[in-house]
Order: sequence, then C-alpha cells, then structure tokens
Amino acid sequence: MNAANAPLVIVGAGHAGGRAALTLRAEGYTGRLILIGDEFHAPYERPPLSKGLLQGTVELAGFSVCDSTRLVELDIEHLAGNPVKKLDPAQHRLQLADGRWLHYARLLLATGGRARRLPSLPGHLHNVLYLRTHDEAIALRDSLRPGTRLVIIGGGFIGLEVAATARTLGCTVTLLEAGPRLAGRVLPERLSSALLELHRHHGVDVRLNVVIEMVQGTTRAEAVQLVDGQSLPCDLIVVGIGMQPNTELAVAAGLEVGQGIRVDARLRTSAPDIFAAGDVCEFRLHPQGGFQRQETWRNAETQGHHAALSLLGREQSFDVIPGFWSDQYDWGLQITGVIANGEPTVSRVTAGGGLLLFYLDAEQRLLGACGWGQGNSVAKDIKLCERLITLGQPLAVSVLADADVSLKQLLRS
Repeated sequence: MNAANAPLVIVGAGHAGGRAALTLRAEGYTGRLILIGDEFHAPYERPPLSKGLLQGTVELAGFSVCDSTRLVELDIEHLAGNPVKKLDPAQHRLQLADGRWLHYARLLLATGGRARRLPSLPGHLHNVLYLRTHDEAIALRDSLRPGTRLVIIGGGFIGLEVAATARTLGCTVTLLEAGPRLAGRVLPERLSSALLELHRHHGVDVRLNVVIEMVQGTTRAEAVQLVDGQSLPCDLIVVGIGMQPNTELAVAAGLEVGQGIRVDARLRTSAPDIFAAGDVCEFRLHPQGGFQRQETWRNAETQGHHAALSLLGREQSFDVIPGFWSDQYDWGLQITGVIANGEPTVSRVTAGGGLLLFYLDAEQRLLGACGWGQGNSVAKDIKLCERLITLGQPLAVSVLADADVSLKQLLRS
C-alpha cells in the first residue's frame, strides 16, 4: 500500500486513544482511521472504576469517551479484542493477533498499562482481584457485599479509593502498606497523615510497614499471613500496587523506552511517524527536565488531544500543567503542577479543616500546589493556583500562608 493512502492507526482504545480518534475527526481529518483495542468496550475513562462503578451509582455509558454508535457515525474503524502483536516501523506496518498485517501512514501508541501483579500471590486463587479494567471492576463490585472481610494490599490511590468505597458498602476492610506511610511516593507527609486519619476514622484497619509471608488457601484465599505471625482471615483480596506500562510492542520494535515510551515535545517517538500518549508515554515537562510518566485523567485527555494534532502534522509542543484528583469518603484531594513528596515551601489551613500546600522554586515562583478539603471545597483554589503557575511571578511566602488573603487577590496584583 502506498504510504499516502495508508490510514492513521491508533493502538490502544482507552481514554487517550479514544480522545485522539475523536480529535482527528473534529479537526477535519476525513481519511481512513483505525482504532485498535484489547478490550471489547468502546473507549472509557478510568477514575470511576474505583468509585462510582464500584458503588453502583454509574455504569459504563456514564463514563465512556464515546460509544460504539458514535464510532460508526464518525467512520472510525474499531478493531476490538484483536490486539497488535508486532510492529514493523521500517515498513510502516503492524500485525494483529489474528495474523493480519495493516499498513499505516502515521501511528499512535496509546497502549496504557495493566495492573501490576504481586509475584508472591498464587495466580489461581479465585478471590484475589486486581483493578484496572471495566471487567475487573465489575468482578470486584459483585464481590463487595456488607460484611465481606476485605484485605487490600497497597496503600496508594487505587487501594485507598477501593477501601473508601468498600467501607461505604459495609465491608470490613484491612489495608496493608509495605511503606511507612500512605501514598508515600507521591504525597508529602502531612497529606499522608491526613489520609491515614481519615481512613482509620471510617473504620479501616490500616497497617503500615507490613511484610506478607504468605496467603493461605487452596482454591480461594482464606487468610493473609504476616511475617510477624499475625493471620488476617479474609473473604476477598484486592491488590493495588501500581500499574505496569505496556511497552512490550515498542521495545520489540526498537523504539527508545525508559519507564515508558520516550517522546519529544510533539509526542514523537524515536521511530518515524510513530507517536505515543497517555499512561505509557514518557515525556519531559520542560526541555531541560527529566523524563516522567503521568497516570492521570488529565494526562490521558490532554495528550490524546495533542497527539492527534501531531498526527496531522501540527508543530506544537505539549506543555499542559499536570493535574490530579482523588475522592475518598466526603473528602477530596487535588494537585496541580509539579510537587515533591517532601515538605512544601508553605501551607495554609482552609475552612473546615482543609489544607493548601504550596511548592515554590528558588525564585519564589509557584511550581505546584496540593489541596485537601471536604467535598469539592479546594477546587476553586487549585484552579487559581494553576493560573499562578502560568503567570510565573514571585510570590511572598507570608502572603501564601495567610488564609485571609485570597489567591484571586494575588492574581490581580
């Protein structure tokens, strides 16, 4: 096939891939467009999997990027349940699981990731579950009944959100974290402590610095044995120890890969006409910065959109301010910009016992901020922090610490 007549192909039909496909059509691309996914579902967003879907307050249609009908209307060929097995960048082609070869003019890799497995857990135990996909969330939802004794392995955001949902549904929850604090890789000590207090207040048995010796049971997990001799009887185990990016295709094809598929400012990989976006993409926020991956809703949304523009030949750099949120019980955590898990430069207490934590550079410019408060109470302040980051003006520490000085005043001045 002549390269000029070959289609644009997106490998990965999750949030980033789905957003890229929709953007291509919205931007006027009328050529052949193929969206290839492992799952049989149309593209969907992942945050509701550990919250609304588990709680039974929302179904897949409520958080789909688009449905199958819309894909047909837009003439987007969705090859579902037929993953790509091989890339051939030199020939601009790929091979599907069913053996077919497809040529492409330009290619987007939005292959996402999969739940990281715990090697010490036997894979045949029926009641050991992970949470990454819609089908995994449905299997977990069907198992969360009042009185269920749930053990969660992992004190990151997935584990914590599942714990909050399970307690709301009446389960007995024990959460095991190998480290000294919750979400310790990404949050400062003050917010880790706030999360710990919140979950214990709601009846979660949180145990830190835990080492698991073994899981007892033959066909089902019956108890988790700790190295200190304690045995924790359970009806269900959920493992939430992070995500493994799906880089295997890129590695086998010879693309540059670090912790993800490495790209330049336009999200181009090291291979001609191949781009990457979403959870699998490793990029620099600034030309002199280090490579990083971001497993967030905002990153999937914005990189999916931007990658589509790059597929169309637009010469724009990706420079979106990072952002993240997590809802647990009736409290919300929001983050914008770049933060470290060390101590913030300055903090302020907000109404209702919430917190705002500010991270400044050597010139006193705002790099990032965390907000913690009841409901959605910190959303407005975090939005203002985004604008202060963009503004890039030095800020006085004393003013940031003063809750009587609104962030809107700082923007005006």
